This record gives sequence, structure tokens and C-alpha cells, in this order.
Amino acid sequence: MFEATISVVDPEALMPLFGTQDRHVRRIRDSLGVSVTARNGAIHVAGDENAVRTATEVLEQLQQRLQQRGALFPDDVTDVLNHISESNSVTSNHPPIAILPNTRPIHPRTPGQHQYVDAIRNHDLIFGVGPAGTGKTFLAVAMAVAALKEETIRKIVLVRPAVEAGESLGFLPGDIEAKINPYLRPLLDALREIIDYEQFKRYSEQDVIEVIPLAYMRGRTINNAFIILDEAQNASVAQMKMFLTRMGVGSKIVVAGDITQIDLPHHQKSGLVDALGRLKNIEGFTSVILKESDIVRHRLVQDIVRAYEDDASRRRLRGTKP
Repeated sequence: MFEATISVVDPEALMPLFGTQDRHVRRIRDSLGVSVTARNGAIHVAGDENAVRTATEVLEQLQQRLQQRGALFPDDVTDVLNHISESNSVTSNHPPIAILPNTRPIHPRTPGQHQYVDAIRNHDLIFGVGPAGTGKTFLAVAMAVAALKEETIRKIVLVRPAVEAGESLGFLPGDIEAKINPYLRPLLDALREIIDYEQFKRYSEQDVIEVIPLAYMRGRTINNAFIILDEAQNASVAQMKMFLTRMGVGSKIVVAGDITQIDLPHHQKSGLVDALGRLKNIEGFTSVILKESDIVRHRLVQDIVRAYEDDASRRRLRGTKP
């Protein structure tokens, strides 16, 4: 356990620095996994050494903003956390994800994302579970492109179940490719954020990158590939078994999903939930649980996720359904 102390010149500044009901300091605690307390006119930070150093830097910069502006807002905390976390990721023990030439470098931005990327580097079967916006799919796709660059694999396969989130798409015009395209769009978007359109088109034509619905995996064995299953909470138990057993020699599988957003019929068990329990003792398998503090989308996404989780918790206590 590493500890640091920050002197506070004006004790009355502690309340606006910590925020109403400690909302600012709670955000720092959740994001960095540290303990932050105030005693005897000073702020005490304890936890992992790197996290404590980051939290100390965040608090010192927030103190400066408070002195300059006379107030702090949630956006200030988010801005400072993101800026310092990104800066520290460049110089930390976590190297950037090596991407193809002419593409921007990508860095994990939170402790949970660092753990997720390390798990992908060191295991052949990885489950990444967490709420929307935590980078589950984006970081997995970035690692897949990096593996392609390093020639540790020969192919990237991006897979998604074609499960409708509360509305039917059966009426959409077009052939089967046009009908399944909406389901695959999030994977394509993640990929096109990392490599340019011409590269993507060339790789698709050469069958180096394949984006397909989960049902199309049946009967295949895929060797020397980086295979990603997105929205895995919407795979049934049978589909998950089918998908995982497609893994061939020299392949790596990343399964990404959010168990709070299951769109399967109520009587059907999620293959993601089932597999997390079944596979936990298998050598070569690991799972990483990402939290709302790992969300790197718009700052409101964290508050939105928290609001829905709080509502779900109240309903569970009352024994009612959403």
C-alpha cells in the first residue's frame, strides 16, 4: 500500500474540491481504485503506487482550477482525469497498442482498460464484460489489427449475433447482406476508426478481415486468426458453445458483452453468463470485468449507466420486472 499527502492551504476549499456528497472525489476513487480522505487539514491518498501518483496529480490540478475559478464541476473532474490518464499511459509500463502505418496510436485510458489489454496480450481466450462505452470492442479490434501487423495471425474475424434490441428489422428492403448490415455496423465502425477505408476494403477483398453474423460460424474451424464476438450477451448457450469450438490452431478469441443489456427472450439463458461460470477453471481462459469508471464516452454516459443500474437495483429489491 502506497500513501501520499496533499497539504490544503484553505480548509474551507475541501468541500468544493470534494464536491456535493463527495461526488468529485468519489469519481476519482472509482476511476483509479484509490482511497481519498481528508484529515487534519490535508488530503490523504492510498492505494497502488501508480494510481496514487495519478490521483495526487488529479487533485492538485483540480485545486488549481478551484483557486482560479472559485468552483468545480463534474466536467472539470472528467477532463483532468482523462488528460492525466492519457498522458501517464504514454510513459507507463503499458506500451501503446501497435497499429498499422498511418493510423493513430491507441492507449488504454483507465486501469480497467489496461487490465483488459494485458489479458488479451497474455491469454488465448478472453472475456471482457462491462457497460457501454468501456472500450470492450474498440480495444479488442485494435489488438486484432496490431496482431495482424505483427504477423502473429493471418486473419481477423469479427462476429455479432443478429438479435434485435426491441424492434423488428425484418421489414427492411434488400438481400440478406443488406438485412444483416445493421447488426454488423458497430463492428465496422470500430474497425474504420482504426484503419482507413482503403485498407479496410483491400483487407476485405483479400479475406484478411471478415465481418459476419454469429449464425454463419457454424461448421467452420478458423486457424491463425484473431476472432472477436461482440454483444456476446445475446448469444444463446448453444450458440456460445458453437462459437467457442470454432477456435483453430494459432487463434485467439475475445468475447465482449454487457450482461445488463440482454435482448434474448426471458426464458432463454445468455451464453455469456453461462460461459463465465463454466470456463472459469480452464487454463488459458481469463475474464476482465470493466466498470462504469472505465467508460470513456461522453461524461453523461457514466451517469446514464448509473441511473439505469440504480433503477434496476430498486426493482430487484421490490421483486418487480422492468
